[in-house]
Amino acid sequence: MKKSLLIVLVACSILAGCDYTKLQPSFKDEATFQGGTMQPQPNFAQFKDIPIPEKAVMDLKKTMLFGNDPIIGRLAFSAPYNQSNLFDFYMQEMPKFGWSEITMIRSANSVLTFSKENRIATIQLATTVSGSSDVIFDISFGKVNKGY
Repeated sequence: MKKSLLIVLVACSILAGCDYTKLQPSFKDEATFQGGTMQPQPNFAQFKDIPIPEKAVMDLKKTMLFGNDPIIGRLAFSAPYNQSNLFDFYMQEMPKFGWSEITMIRSANSVLTFSKENRIATIQLATTVSGSSDVIFDISFGKVNKGY
């Protein structure tokens, strides 16, 4: 009895430690950096209106998404690219997914904001110690005032 209980506890602790899952990329790695820029490949799997770079790993503890078409909520992931490349990636790719730029701040912790119909997307980019990037992608319903 004690032995089977120990096996169950070990199995549960191993499973509890798994809080990251692979995101399905929007872009293939082979073509990600050609000529210094990210190049898209037609493979839009999980999120049809959000570009996701190859090798992104979702942080399930920080991710909370609602709906499917359209989605709202928070998508958190890490990607093995430096922040500058991801900033350029989102500036280039978000309009291709129908998003319009509202504002951006390029700094040690960059923030980009886009709108699409009645939704607002805010992308926060932060460099990790290893040189990769953490991405927090917040999408909410909102109203854009175009008469600044």
